Amino acid sequence: MVLTNHHGDGRFAFWCAAAAGLQEMLVDADPEKFFRPPYVGHRGWLGVRLERGLDWDDLAVIVEDAYAEIAPAKLVELARLS
Repeated sequence: MVLTNHHGDGRFAFWCAAAAGLQEMLVDADPEKFFRPPYVGHRGWLGVRLERGLDWDDLAVIVEDAYAEIAPAKLVELARLS
């Protein structure tokens, strides 16, 4: 989910599902780029600030991993084959 200035937070960001422990690791490592989003952060979802110069390859890995967390296993398998 992409959000711009959600409830006045000043962020251009997206929220995505994350593997267990990944949210905490990334937020601790770089809180300028990553955050615990409201509403879904307690479920391990990750907030990613898009205006903070994140490398596009790193962003692609985050998006692919997020998809793998929530998509049906057959679709994940098909996506990884292509």
